[in-house]
Amino acid sequence: MAGKRTVLTVQLRRLAALLSEMREQAGISKEVVSARTGINVTTLYRIETAQARPQRRTLTAMLDLYGIGEPQRSDAVQLLMEAQKPGMSRPFEAAVSEVYAAYINFETEALSARLFQTSFIPGLLQTERYAWAVLDTAMPKVETSVIEQRLRARVERSKVLTRDGNPLELWVVLDEAAIRRVVGGPEVMREQLLRLTEDTDKRNVILQVLPFGAGAHPAMVGSFVVLDFPDPADPELVYVEGIAGDDIVEGHNEIRRFGVMFDQLRAMALSPRDSAEMINEIAEGLR
Repeated sequence: MAGKRTVLTVQLRRLAALLSEMREQAGISKEVVSARTGINVTTLYRIETAQARPQRRTLTAMLDLYGIGEPQRSDAVQLLMEAQKPGMSRPFEAAVSEVYAAYINFETEALSARLFQTSFIPGLLQTERYAWAVLDTAMPKVETSVIEQRLRARVERSKVLTRDGNPLELWVVLDEAAIRRVVGGPEVMREQLLRLTEDTDKRNVILQVLPFGAGAHPAMVGSFVVLDFPDPADPELVYVEGIAGDDIVEGHNEIRRFGVMFDQLRAMALSPRDSAEMINEIAEGLR
């Protein structure tokens, strides 16, 4: 059942990294852990890669074997307790993929997001009518209730841009196709474009358009988001979207590659001011 999935969260990823580090510092192999605790090697691998959340007794057995004392022991237990709490994606997990559910949880905790989108307006900046048109077209054989759940997820996600104290810092590079493709009809599209110009007035939102005239670019294969987190213990990650599905990418070299790619895209794109002028011009043409 979809509701029984272990959906990735920042806390679960942090716990997995901590347990892997503790085992390595203790100089104990996975096979030895399995032999001494009864934890299956496959289960241990899944715990250390944040694919599974350990039970309290499993965590205790691991900490005992690794010789972990205070305060590290309490830190690990606290992380487990936090990882057991439902993430922001919980109400929508039946309607979204496991990867997308994990992304929603990470986005909620992120400090900033660098986003490139090829085909449509990013979910965080979509109006309700535009979002419905996108989902209804992309999921023609799906029940209306599922589309409604996904729509609610997008509405909830957008709150990160206006949350008190630390709103998400969002930098978007949009392919020109995304603002020229009329989704939902002229009225819906015009409303969406005007909403975009309003969003760019926010201090925490930067939007640039990558014009057709820029020619070939390094991200023609698809859209992606690079998330940064406030805690140094939480490394950056990349969420990649494509026709074949979505994925979360980790690893220093891969993250760096996407970061460089985004820098190239924003350098090729119009300035925020020129981008706003283009968006307004297109919106006026839809009257």
